[in-house]
Amino acid sequence: MKIRLPRPRSRGRWLAGATALVALAGGGTWAVAADDPGPAVHREDAMRPMPGAQIDTSYFVAGDRDAPRPAVLLGHGFGGSKDDVRKQAEGLARDGYAVLTWSARGFGKSTGRIGLNDPAHEVKDVSRLLDWLAARPEVRKDAEGDPRVGVAGASYGGAVALLAAGHDRRVDAIAPVITYWNLADSLFPGGVFKKLWAGIFFSTGSATAPGTPPAPDTDAPGRPPGGSGPAAAGCGRFQPELCAMYERVAVSGQPDAAARQLLEARSPSAVGKRITVPTLVVQGQSDSLFPLGQADAMARQIRANGAPVAVDWISGGHDGGDSESDRIGQRVTSWFDRYLKDDKGTGTGPAFRVSRTGGLDSTDGAARLRGATADSYPGLAAGARPVTLSGRPQTFGNPAGGTPPAISAVPGVSGGLGQFSSFGIGLGLDFPGQHARFESAPLDRALQITGSPVVRLRVTSSTGEAVLFGKVYDVGPDGRSQVLPAQLVAPVRVEGAEKGKEIRLTLPAVDHRVDAGHRLRLVLSATDLGYASPAAPATYTVALTGTGTGTGTGTGTGTGTGTGTGTEAASGTGNPAATGTGKATGTGKAAVATGTLTVPTAPGIRTQAAGLPWWTWGLPAAAALIAAGLLLTARRRTTAPAPDPALADVPLEITGLTKRYAGATDRYAVRELSFRVEKGQVLGLLGPNGAGKTTTLRMLMGLIRPDEGEIRVFGHAIRPGAPVLSRVGAFVEGAGFLPHLSGRENLELYWQATGRPAEDARLEEALEIADLGDALARAVRTYSQGMRQRLAIAQAMLGLPDLLILDEPTNGLDPPQIREMREVMIRYAAGGRTVIVSSHLLSEVEQSCTHLVVMDRGRLVQAGPVSEITGGSDTLLVTTAVPLSDPVVEKIGALPGIGSARRVDEGLLVRLSGATSNELIAELVRLDVPVTGAGPYRRLEDAFLTLIGGSA
Repeated sequence: MKIRLPRPRSRGRWLAGATALVALAGGGTWAVAADDPGPAVHREDAMRPMPGAQIDTSYFVAGDRDAPRPAVLLGHGFGGSKDDVRKQAEGLARDGYAVLTWSARGFGKSTGRIGLNDPAHEVKDVSRLLDWLAARPEVRKDAEGDPRVGVAGASYGGAVALLAAGHDRRVDAIAPVITYWNLADSLFPGGVFKKLWAGIFFSTGSATAPGTPPAPDTDAPGRPPGGSGPAAAGCGRFQPELCAMYERVAVSGQPDAAARQLLEARSPSAVGKRITVPTLVVQGQSDSLFPLGQADAMARQIRANGAPVAVDWISGGHDGGDSESDRIGQRVTSWFDRYLKDDKGTGTGPAFRVSRTGGLDSTDGAARLRGATADSYPGLAAGARPVTLSGRPQTFGNPAGGTPPAISAVPGVSGGLGQFSSFGIGLGLDFPGQHARFESAPLDRALQITGSPVVRLRVTSSTGEAVLFGKVYDVGPDGRSQVLPAQLVAPVRVEGAEKGKEIRLTLPAVDHRVDAGHRLRLVLSATDLGYASPAAPATYTVALTGTGTGTGTGTGTGTGTGTGTGTEAASGTGNPAATGTGKATGTGKAAVATGTLTVPTAPGIRTQAAGLPWWTWGLPAAAALIAAGLLLTARRRTTAPAPDPALADVPLEITGLTKRYAGATDRYAVRELSFRVEKGQVLGLLGPNGAGKTTTLRMLMGLIRPDEGEIRVFGHAIRPGAPVLSRVGAFVEGAGFLPHLSGRENLELYWQATGRPAEDARLEEALEIADLGDALARAVRTYSQGMRQRLAIAQAMLGLPDLLILDEPTNGLDPPQIREMREVMIRYAAGGRTVIVSSHLLSEVEQSCTHLVVMDRGRLVQAGPVSEITGGSDTLLVTTAVPLSDPVVEKIGALPGIGSARRVDEGLLVRLSGATSNELIAELVRLDVPVTGAGPYRRLEDAFLTLIGGSA
């Protein structure tokens, strides 16, 4: 159920109600809604009387109102109303449907109490709306009283679509979007209370409804009428039994059997075996409320019933991201065209589709998505690949009160906080002493995770009960940077663990690519911000259930040998641990054990790109080859100095480089310049206009000759056409492309023109690093300046050169594209290569570069690590959605590890005094500070101006 969140410092709406896709009918005054092109849409608004409620409805038709047509019921998300789906309703009406929308009980202008799609109320309301549709002359009938009808909706509306199909045989097709199959499993996953989402949900529904109080539920014997009576106190618009259930679970922090039974009875899973109509299942990957496992359960059951099912994993979800509303809207319409209009020529799309990030849009800088498809839905366990994890049994604590909690997803905030990854700040925060972790070796090849990884563990608890939160991080080659895919965790409650209990933990379903050289890190945390943990302190021990692989490292007074499953820590003087086949000596640490993380890869999923006729590239290729041949044969051949073996591993060394302007004896473009660049560095070349940066880069590429001095790349002296330049990729002063060809075809032609073997281009690897996405298939003439810039960078990366030179790579890019370019450079250097970048954007240089060379008037001013030149910084600049009050600023300044906090024009300056940036962000989230950005307080500009004397 898509939930609306209150804005900070206001009673407005923060998280918009979900896009929903179903229609409903009413009677009243006709209105014409013709804002969009196409036939005029006629809308009829009416309040429909239902037992215990008045339901606000709108009915939409377009064109000839006497022509028979199928109908669609379109539901809305939790906290919303029929107005949220008006645009979708009008579009479906223009496509030839009679569309009925309605505000569910307790929402919009509808009265009655919220029953969470109670079959006795909300679901019966849908059946009564079907009755109304059956009486409309323009609605197509399958039989007397049986309209041809589909039901669609998102979140709350998606659940009622499933329930309607299970309760009313007249429903002919459904399209539920980002919704739940079992509400108890959604709010109590693994037996753990999802307190943050549940709290937002019940707070939203308990708020005082606008207008008059809800009407009494006269069809519910014994229930207090309206909002009166002590049983209804504090329940707002909810049915009292739901409110009482929530309060009981929220106080205890643990769901009980009655709570599960209440929610399961109102879930589609309760009638799952009766859903036999064609179903399009759309679920969000960025969704900690209703994750992909909910869609998997509904797809498996409905397919088992013999109904056609298609599954679509979109990029967004309840935690934010791209909802892909246009694409999904078109797919829902096609689904209904096929199964409601009986249009057998209409394609309904693949049986399974998943959206994957594929670079930036060439027009607006937004992340582009590419679809990967399969001929059948693979489920969450297809193509299992074992990944070996290792690590000793680990003991950690559940803190009293479950505080401080680890952080994964924060509802309504997770998407916004993703920007902090540029500063090494994210939501994946695990506190020392409160978690165990096990790691794989670096992967020898890339791994595409599509589904739910599974691992077996042994858990021991000092209290007999443990609540754990499992998550799998993608860890970079440096071992420190880590990403939590989709910010998802898997909670699990383990009982009867006094002496240890073996469990099979199913981790969150994700679609995530792990690059070669990265590791997988399994973390078991005792707490999580989004869930309720036991309030009593406890000690947990977690071990992999595998085979011990070594000898214990403790020392003591006794020696012995133990065998087992690699699951228990050593204890006792001279008593070896039972930690696998091996030996342990003395007390203390147990032998390292290994376990298997079973990772699904869904090998049947594929992404295909269509080719073009040979002549679209053949003729330009021939011309490019001829031009390249003429250029190569025209070059002057000179004798270069012998290579220097001592510099064979040094990407660049410049010594005494000098270049005068033409016709001048005392004006220098570059004068006596010397510096050295090592492997793995991202070097920023800085200086004001006229400092000699571009001249230096052109000499480095062999495009112009120096007057004095020497440039050596990997020990080889640079001359025009020097063979070592094949190890250098460059983007200097722009790149030219053939406008009628696609981006990919331009890159292929460029590589052919070099005369080097096609297999040396490593085109796919360069494209993956540059992250260009679907734009590669479009003609370059359609590219924006920013997209051309990215294509030029990809061209420079062909062959994955060991030294990459970029001159002003962010020209023409907007802020999101600049951030992507920064990440490209960092990823490229992380593989042991070297990047040299010249830029005027000092903030970008500071974030992306490890070292700097500052030039002024052709001379070297200073060279060294960024931290040395800027002098380091222990201050963060935090930006917020609204200005903070003085008490809040004072509270932040008084936090442990914080030296001071003060307001500035840009936001809030916080000086760290022992605390880390991750800890600061966690504290701000807990204080409800509406954070929109955070990063080191930039001081490179001051240092730069000081170095060049303010001449910039």
